[in-house]
Amino acid sequence: MSIKAGLVGLPNVGKSTLFNALTKSSIPAENYPFCTIDPHVAITNVPDTRLDKLQAIYTSKKQIPATVSFVDIAGLVKGAAAGEGLGNQFLSHIREVDLILHVLRCFDDSNITHTGDKIDPSSDYDTIVAELMLKDLESVEKRMQKIPTSLKAAKTPQEKKAIEQENQLLTEITEALNNTDENAVRSIIKKSTIATVPLLSSKNFIIIANVSEEEVEDNKCLQNPHYQALVARFGKERVIPISARLEHEITLAPEDEAQEIMELAGMHEPALNTIIRATYLNLGLITFFTCGPKETHAWPIPKGITVREAAGEIHSDLERGFICADVFNYNDLINVDSQAKLKELGKIRTEGQDYLIQDGDIILVKFNV
Repeated sequence: MSIKAGLVGLPNVGKSTLFNALTKSSIPAENYPFCTIDPHVAITNVPDTRLDKLQAIYTSKKQIPATVSFVDIAGLVKGAAAGEGLGNQFLSHIREVDLILHVLRCFDDSNITHTGDKIDPSSDYDTIVAELMLKDLESVEKRMQKIPTSLKAAKTPQEKKAIEQENQLLTEITEALNNTDENAVRSIIKKSTIATVPLLSSKNFIIIANVSEEEVEDNKCLQNPHYQALVARFGKERVIPISARLEHEITLAPEDEAQEIMELAGMHEPALNTIIRATYLNLGLITFFTCGPKETHAWPIPKGITVREAAGEIHSDLERGFICADVFNYNDLINVDSQAKLKELGKIRTEGQDYLIQDGDIILVKFNV
């Protein structure tokens, strides 16, 4: 499946620098607004230590990790919903992503232009979300204008009832948008079983607190007042402190030098790994594996997928001709180091099409087309 996360923020907050680090790219990252105009897309691997162990057990020739696509979207300015800056283009690009990564500047640097009077990441976030909600309000109003015509064209009581329910949903959403209550919008959409226009402000999100290089050492960033304010507002689990500039330096350096940079900064691994894993988890994804002498392959899927649907991620023929699947979990395998021993212990199960895949499951699909 295709997974997309969009880096969003005001101009000159570090989006392009972070994108380059996440994807080991070299797109322009200059000190002026709208350096990024067209969105840049790149694919990066999801860190997963299980792959190395599985490859060793199966002596696979290669491993194929799960991936996430990151999109570097042009900087937003106030008035984007009305077409200011690159407004309409910017907002259309956000519509295409599954998760928003809000990149918020949490450091002072007189050499780097800032669009506001002072560094205020919480206010920057509000500016972005306000523009998303204004665009959503426009989309909702357009849809509501079509409701009377749809009601007249309804051919059955069931069809009419569905339209009336959508109208009620849109009315509730409109009230929340007019109150600039993003939490209410998300709650309404999450609880609703009625399909309606997609909303930008209801998308899941992560906050990237871009701090200075000096603040990364020994977790000094945890004392950054801007970071602390973001944690107080959004919760620690949703706010990831990083230095985009330092992360970019790490990705550009040879492996031994990169390790030295991280050690000097007191880092166990690049903070980018945390972002990638958080992106994966916030999209509600889990991983299952297929393993053999040719390759060990990690497959990302949403939670709650059946084994038959998971087989379709591998190849449509496997889903169409699905008979059953041999299933066991990574945690069981790693305790005995071989599939043969697992079979002796009776821990390899044969599951039918309705079995729900669990994170870390290893499957062998049996099918007939």
